[in-house]
Amino acid sequence: MIIPPERFQDEELFYTREELENAGYGIVIASTRTGLCPGARGGQAEATISLDEVRVDDYVAAVYVGGGGAKLLYHDSQAQAIARDMDRQGKVVAAICLAPVILANAGLLRGKNATVAGTEAKTLTDQGAAYMGPGVFVDENIVTANAPKASRLFGQRIHEAICATMAEQYRTSNAT
Repeated sequence: MIIPPERFQDEELFYTREELENAGYGIVIASTRTGLCPGARGGQAEATISLDEVRVDDYVAAVYVGGGGAKLLYHDSQAQAIARDMDRQGKVVAAICLAPVILANAGLLRGKNATVAGTEAKTLTDQGAAYMGPGVFVDENIVTANAPKASRLFGQRIHEAICATMAEQYRTSNAT
């Protein structure tokens, strides 16, 4: 899970992480720096690795957490490179709230159905995405959600998308 170094949306990290952990995933938190990162609502999370330490081969998904601090990652080259590399490998790339802008800026939402916090809807459409409004949307290996209240469903949809992409990769690797 990739969080901004400050002002991440607490529910989007904690509830999504809880859903993924309940599904059996181990979670690593990355940010632009290691150490404690303060959330927008008083929570804290420890980033155990920095973005430049992320090796996409080690993970089944990259999950970008929103909140006001996500704007710090809109043009972060490492955050975008991780998203592009995960996508290139057919792995799940997910973003919630303001964070889908990172995926749009990385070029991943062109031609995709996606959502974002309403204030950034034009940003997505300007980057070639079909803005779907509020909720959680899955388009192939891309999962987007628009708000903290979608955090639990977002985590569930990420799990489903991981299962689907892994099944597809298995089918492809075993095709005769």
